[in-house]
Amino acid sequence: MRSAFVVIRGGRSMSNVIPFRKRVADPVPDSEIDIFTAVDAAIRDLRDIAHACDATVLDQVVECRRMLEQALHAAVGEA
Repeated sequence: MRSAFVVIRGGRSMSNVIPFRKRVADPVPDSEIDIFTAVDAAIRDLRDIAHACDATVLDQVVECRRMLEQALHAAVGEA
């Protein structure tokens, strides 16, 4: 620990300067989301996007959503 002298109004005062450790960001834990949850979330996001997009991208959004829905249903064994 280092000591520092501080001059206050012409007088000398002794104080200790305590260096603080630099904050280190907590490590980001590994993602605990599985592929099924990710696909389900993407399907819901695409539904929201479909309501807000214009006609030029609507077909692409709808087709992408359908593709993900079919893949998800096939993976979990739903008809």
